[in-house]
Amino acid sequence: QLQFVESGGGLVQPGGSLRLSCAASKFTLEYYVIGWFRQAPGKEREGVSDISTSTDRTNYADSVKGRFTISRDNAKNTVYLQMTSLKPEDTAVYFCARQFRAGTWSDTRLYDRWGQGTQVTVSS
Repeated sequence: QLQFVESGGGLVQPGGSLRLSCAASKFTLEYYVIGWFRQAPGKEREGVSDISTSTDRTNYADSVKGRFTISRDNAKNTVYLQMTSLKPEDTAVYFCARQFRAGTWSDTRLYDRWGQGTQVTVSS
């Protein structure tokens, strides 16, 4: 089945950093807009960032601007999310997905091939 595998999550103290990876299985990632999303307990899944096929366009949620950076390595068929200055409110399961229809970048309905997610916990 065509899907993503997320990794890199863990427990980190406030102010710390993590780099998440999103590896594509059985399809070529470079042809698609890829988004990172997160879901905290009891909350809706929300868009964190996305990256275009050419990497010259990225979007970020206001809550992560200046702290998170999305990038892609097409040779490795992988998209990354570098997270710095982490806050307790960043605690969530982080997912990546493929955009299959154009629209508002953070609209989860425009994405498919969701992975299982990776847990990020920011706590002292």
